[in-house]
Amino acid sequence: MAFGVDTNSPRADAGLVRGTQKKIACECWFTSTGRVMPLMVKLQDEEGEIQTIREITVHSQERKRYAGIPSIEYDCTLVLHGQEIRAWLIYYQSENQWVMNFR
Repeated sequence: MAFGVDTNSPRADAGLVRGTQKKIACECWFTSTGRVMPLMVKLQDEEGEIQTIREITVHSQERKRYAGIPSIEYDCTLVLHGQEIRAWLIYYQSENQWVMNFR
C-alpha cells in the first residue's frame, strides 16, 4: 500500500515555475487584513533602461508553493507604452522578492 504526501492538501507544491522570469521592483499596498496588492512595477528592459508600469489590472491571486517556497501569484494585465501585456507577478514571501513571469 502506498501513501501520498500532501496529495489532497490545498497547500501542495506547484513544482517549478514555468515560463520566463524577470526580477522586478514592486510597490505594493498591504491592507489591514494582511492582503498584498501590487500598485506599480519597475523592470529593466533589454537596453538596460528602467521601465515603470503603473497600469496593473489583477485578475486573480493565489497562494502557492514553488519548490517549497511560499508565494503569492497574481494573474495580471499590465499596460506598457500603450500595449497590454499578460503576465504573472509572483511574490516570494520568505525571500521578500518579486518576479514577473511570462508564459
